[in-house]
Amino acid sequence: MADISTRKRIWGWWFFDWASQPYHTLLVTFIFGPYFATVAAEHYLSQGLGAQEAKASAQSIWALCLTVTGLIIGFGAPVMGAFADTSGRRIPWIIVFSIMYVAGAGALWWTLPDGSNMLWGLFAFGLGFVGAEYALIFINSQLPELGTPQEVGEISGSGFAFGYAGGLLSLIILLTLFVEQENGKTLIGLDPAFGLDASQKEGTRIVGPLTALWFAMFMIPYFLWVREKPTTKHGTVSQALGKLGRYIASLPRRVSLLAYLGSSMLYRDALNGLYGFGGIYARLVLEWELTEIGIFGIVALISSAAFSWAGGKADRRFGPKPVIIFAIWLLIFVCITIVSMSRTQIFGIPLPEGSNLPDIVFFGCGALIGGLGGTLQSASRSMMVRHSPPDALTESFGLYGLSGRATSFIAPFLILLVTEMTGNARIGLSPVVALFVVGMIPLVWVKAEGDQT
Repeated sequence: MADISTRKRIWGWWFFDWASQPYHTLLVTFIFGPYFATVAAEHYLSQGLGAQEAKASAQSIWALCLTVTGLIIGFGAPVMGAFADTSGRRIPWIIVFSIMYVAGAGALWWTLPDGSNMLWGLFAFGLGFVGAEYALIFINSQLPELGTPQEVGEISGSGFAFGYAGGLLSLIILLTLFVEQENGKTLIGLDPAFGLDASQKEGTRIVGPLTALWFAMFMIPYFLWVREKPTTKHGTVSQALGKLGRYIASLPRRVSLLAYLGSSMLYRDALNGLYGFGGIYARLVLEWELTEIGIFGIVALISSAAFSWAGGKADRRFGPKPVIIFAIWLLIFVCITIVSMSRTQIFGIPLPEGSNLPDIVFFGCGALIGGLGGTLQSASRSMMVRHSPPDALTESFGLYGLSGRATSFIAPFLILLVTEMTGNARIGLSPVVALFVVGMIPLVWVKAEGDQT
């Protein structure tokens, strides 16, 4: 590692964000998620359900997929993190999970528009998503090795900004060259590239293989420039589980860490709910085309990159806790705005018939969600570094992954429950506000300077 400069190692580490961001940008939120919702809704319509019931069923099956993958990620992450810390190896695990990412994303090509194999699409999506999230845990655990506690916040923020820039570029490429509109043309009026058949939605389905290719290409700098320190550790699974048990048993004595894990569990669940259902909401409720959702995504990603970079600067100056609190308060306001808006009114004020103000407001809210979400995730990663013992970095980030994923079913389930109870998709998003508010409470006991006991 001596012949690779610290700056180059940081750039290599940043390239993971650049390489992996399209899974979240293209597949979870802006392209595949809304495409799958359309396919599922049309499938249920063909089975005799009414329009609203078909949309609810489509949202339900997507929520179920996110719930199952979230549970797999959440409960598996701490065990693997503990084993990695015991054995002293991380990169071999990152290679394994990278293969899962590529295989799962590539297989989404076979999610056909007639809905005949949509369960296959969910399985492939889940495989890749688990790979992406598991790899991220090991990547995050390398952050403390890249700088001092005062520097890691800015490094983390710049990494998120770089990643969002990669997501933005990949989304622009997809929209201009591949994703077909209702007229069969791309956003700039071209036929889908490579002779892809627009009638079979091949321009949209190619999002999976291209996401896989993007990841495989841009992980090369990571594997070239990021090196692990030589280790003589040869831990076993039983040793890892024992260490994990002792670590969990110590949490009641570490009030700041316990409070932070509880807080981040709730507010990151709320944020993931916004990410997981934002594109679905635009497609099923506002009835936007995929290209419109894509443009919405471009705005959100530009905001995400800018806010993440600025948030990293603020983290370095003020520390991560004030940044986290600021971001959550603004996200609460944004969510209240969305819940209080419909096609005919906003905050109870009637709108003229055919007004496009709801679309404009939703675009603005999307920009803030993207930007503040990036800031919140970056500062949260930085705060976790301040709570991680040097000899248990991966294990700590495994628990961080658990706190962010073990309850990931709550937001989708509450959104589904309230939507079913009210029959109103707009009001169905209101539980996200509650999750953000409740998530603020444990921050009272979180030490701004952290706890590395």
